[in-house]
Amino acid sequence: MSFLRPQKLPLRLVLIVPYVVLVVGLALALGVLSYSAGSNAVSTISSQLLLEVVGRISQAVDRHVVGSSAVLETAFPEGMPAPKNIEDDFHELRNRFWVATAIHTDPNNYVYYGNEAGQGLGLFRHSDEEVELRMKLQADEHRAIYRVTGLDGALNFVRREGSLFDPRQRPWYADGRNARGHTWTSVYIDFGTLQLVATRARRVLAPGGAFAGVVATDVSLKALNDFVSRLEVSPNGVAFIIEPDGNLIASSASANVITLPDGRHGRISADASDHPLLKATYETVRERIANRGDERLPRVFEFKDAGGNLVHAAFDRIRDKAGLDWITVVTMPASDYLGGVTDNVRRTIVLAALAVLVAIGIGLGIIGWVARDLRRLAEAAGRIGDGDLDTPVGLSRRDEIGELAHSFERMQARLRTDRLTGLANREALTQQLARRIERARADRRQPRLGVLFIDLNRFKDINDSLGHDAGDRVLQEIAERLRHSVRSEDFVARYAGDEFVILVDPIADRDALEQVRRHVEDVLAKPVAIEEAGTIDLTAGGAIGCALFPDDGDSPEGLLRHADHAMYARKQRSTASAADSVVRFPQRP
Repeated sequence: MSFLRPQKLPLRLVLIVPYVVLVVGLALALGVLSYSAGSNAVSTISSQLLLEVVGRISQAVDRHVVGSSAVLETAFPEGMPAPKNIEDDFHELRNRFWVATAIHTDPNNYVYYGNEAGQGLGLFRHSDEEVELRMKLQADEHRAIYRVTGLDGALNFVRREGSLFDPRQRPWYADGRNARGHTWTSVYIDFGTLQLVATRARRVLAPGGAFAGVVATDVSLKALNDFVSRLEVSPNGVAFIIEPDGNLIASSASANVITLPDGRHGRISADASDHPLLKATYETVRERIANRGDERLPRVFEFKDAGGNLVHAAFDRIRDKAGLDWITVVTMPASDYLGGVTDNVRRTIVLAALAVLVAIGIGLGIIGWVARDLRRLAEAAGRIGDGDLDTPVGLSRRDEIGELAHSFERMQARLRTDRLTGLANREALTQQLARRIERARADRRQPRLGVLFIDLNRFKDINDSLGHDAGDRVLQEIAERLRHSVRSEDFVARYAGDEFVILVDPIADRDALEQVRRHVEDVLAKPVAIEEAGTIDLTAGGAIGCALFPDDGDSPEGLLRHADHAMYARKQRSTASAADSVVRFPQRP
């Protein structure tokens, strides 16, 4: 009875066909799912982006206003009574105001105080050393302006204001008098700079506890408006800050101060903005903003504008104990991102067609790539079998073949490394010495190389008295010392037990090798600290024999044998060495 042999599938076909089918299937799946997944992704990404931008604005507001509290407390520390008259405590007030305006110069460069007597003192900082002092000591006098340089600088009169300034009639004074602690005034326009300003105030009490006056500081909102105006939410997105009544504090889409028909300047409300998206967003969230009990913030929501276009938006409310109550809003049309989803579907179809063509070419390349590297692995395995432990496999891949190559290299490293000390082992030493001898023979300059054969003294006594763990720590310490006592081009190995070998290559002559030997001998003579029932210093030392190529041998075996004999002879001569004879090892408990 005859059997049909199964037809053999070419490796090329096995690799290419599944890859092509996979690419086509993925392309079709991506084409079907891309738009729906893209829509969900847009919603998720836009929500995260909106929350991130709202958070950045809230942090910017916090950084902008947080210093005002420290300014007031520096100018008039809590519990410090107000002087009856400003002139009675003028120098101390001036010093405290100087320090207060230096804490957060931008934006808190102005601090001032008014009392029930109608007196007023303010310090406006122009620079680190230049300030402007504004002072009135009588209720019916006009405020005088002085320029001062330095903390203790003289008062240089500049001018006296034309209009009468009475601090008791100012809104910040009334707000500070009626509040128990810190309080914020409503945002207003500084008609000197035409920028929005907020004032933080706190009442100051007399020694008896009665109300005496109000200390305040201005916070310019120009830097905050500049920060918001530079935010890039999306190509058509908008970010803005408003008060609960809808007045704009800062905006990335429109001004927050306008010129009225009569030439005066006024604030602009969000519902009167000429920017359609800003206006539509404010009108949509007005009820949410008015709900002061809503603590589920920040909040992300969607709505459709007058044209039926989907809009994503988010808002947060910023409050503090002083009464600050601002709302941050970020909004952007969904079309800013959905347009990219449609384009992505088209690109997917085109790329899928190209991928099918490219897949065939890639598949053909994969076969040669895999086969070539497999051959290199087979050759590496053969070299290891022949005892070659140094030649690397030389494959750099991030797949199973690469992991197999790394396994070969790790195996090579383990085979040529002493596990206890981390030094090269005996096999690696023999191969390294053979290679260096061959290299020296082929060099016309006839270089020399040296071999130091080291045998530790009294190592058996250490093991017997302190145990093998202590002996292992001594070997590790000695190995580390030897590694650092020679040059980077030299080679250190653990030969056996307490025996080490150093290849000194190149070396000029026997005198130079002898100098290296003495250096290593000094290194070994230093005590080794062992923590065994307390720290114990051991001084074992070692006998070192030398061999020089080609004078003492021209083969690895000959050089090692000569160095071993020299070591043994030196060990016999130094058995009575004073450095060794004083060593006593405590008995193991």
